[in-house]
Amino acid sequence: MKNERLKYLLFILSVLILGILSRKISGIPLFVGDILYAVLIYFGFRFLIMDTKKSTSFLMSLLFCFGIEILQLVQIDWLIAIRKTTLGHYILGQGFLWSDLICYFFGSFMAYFFDKLLLSSRID
Repeated sequence: MKNERLKYLLFILSVLILGILSRKISGIPLFVGDILYAVLIYFGFRFLIMDTKKSTSFLMSLLFCFGIEILQLVQIDWLIAIRKTTLGHYILGQGFLWSDLICYFFGSFMAYFFDKLLLSSRID
């Protein structure tokens, strides 16, 4: 199990770097960052709660991503102030977009599919 946790940590770090680079390099479409965000959240859940089924991690990552996106509809002063910071912007985003929900679904599903087929030695 320790070996699997290390694999997830390496994937988290790799996806985190790719996600930041996708926002810094011009020419990369913005939706790539949204997909990578969902991938990061999925692997984060796998890292934190490895005892759950992969399908549960998939659903939890979707709920988390969708929750963050819906939270962007809330315009409270202190929340806006957090979103104006670099880290707050990366985590909480700026404005609600329906297309982001589609990106989150594809990103979570791609991570789940990748995890199910290639990463884990356990079957569930």
